[in-house]
Amino acid sequence: MAKNKLKKFAELKTFQHVIEPPIDEPNKSFDLKGQWGRCFFKNENPIVLELGCGRGEYTVALAQKFQKKNFIGIDVKGSRIWSGAKESQEKKINNVGFLRTRIDIIQKYFSENEIDEIWITFPDPQLKRSRLKKRLTHPKFLKIYNQILKPNSVIHLKTDNQFLHGFTLGVIAGEGHLLMDSTNDLYSSEVKRDNLDIKTYYEKIFLSKGMPITYLKFILNY
Repeated sequence: MAKNKLKKFAELKTFQHVIEPPIDEPNKSFDLKGQWGRCFFKNENPIVLELGCGRGEYTVALAQKFQKKNFIGIDVKGSRIWSGAKESQEKKINNVGFLRTRIDIIQKYFSENEIDEIWITFPDPQLKRSRLKKRLTHPKFLKIYNQILKPNSVIHLKTDNQFLHGFTLGVIAGEGHLLMDSTNDLYSSEVKRDNLDIKTYYEKIFLSKGMPITYLKFILNY
């Protein structure tokens, strides 16, 4: 297992569409900040982030669906990112990239108004109260996203965890953000929603166990 991970880490470094900045250098400037469209993707198309992208299934699938948008999957685990990076390279998908870093410091890598949309798919719900501020929809994180999102940009949350779904609804209501859509059982809902049929590795496991998938969409109002 260790050898396999080392092999993946080594291969990641050969992928030109994977960026692995040193996390332990907080004061070092990042050249692509504010320049992702022009210097990385070589276009001015909208940029969409998937936070905690894991294996990158959603990032890659969305990139294939929307070729006039650019997609960046973000995760701190290199062995996970490798899967999406490998697939996108083999399929020659040019509008996808991966950034290996922590989500709590993403404002270091993107400028104000640089991002058009955010997806959060099946994040760790961080159920322990002591880890409340590590939930990716906690106000602490929403304020970080607000630093890089364009005004009126949409954030999507797709999760199997009813608690995280409810927690996020509470944050949205408590902070006065704009809730655009919400369901606690996506695939049993009579409402037809676009682009939500992509199923990640973990989502398939949850569905096989009969667990309902929740979804919500909202806009920050700071």
